[in-house]
Amino acid sequence: VQLVESGGGLVQAGGSLRLSCAASGNILIFEVMRWYRQAPGNQREMVATINRGGSTNYAESLKGRFTISRDGAKNTVYLQMNSLEPEDTAVYYCGAELRLMHYWGEGTLVTVSS
Repeated sequence: VQLVESGGGLVQAGGSLRLSCAASGNILIFEVMRWYRQAPGNQREMVATINRGGSTNYAESLKGRFTISRDGAKNTVYLQMNSLEPEDTAVYYCGAELRLMHYWGEGTLVTVSS
């Protein structure tokens, strides 16, 4: 299983970005797919999840600004990020879980300037 993130970059505070996570196979086989992020000096934290049934879950502090979605035909999971803040600066990782196995991408860097 390969997961490849894209869509990161430099954006001004208040702006938006959409991250993509392209999987090498059918994403609907995974029990859950996740977006995590890790800022410099911080631990990796969960941003959003979407399970096989399509139910979503978000970090409490990010509700209303971030939206996770998927396109099964494209084997891609997205993270729409709005009203970005400098505190959102981090490497964003895509993850997938299947039968207790965890898969991760290499991450994509998001930098939000003030």
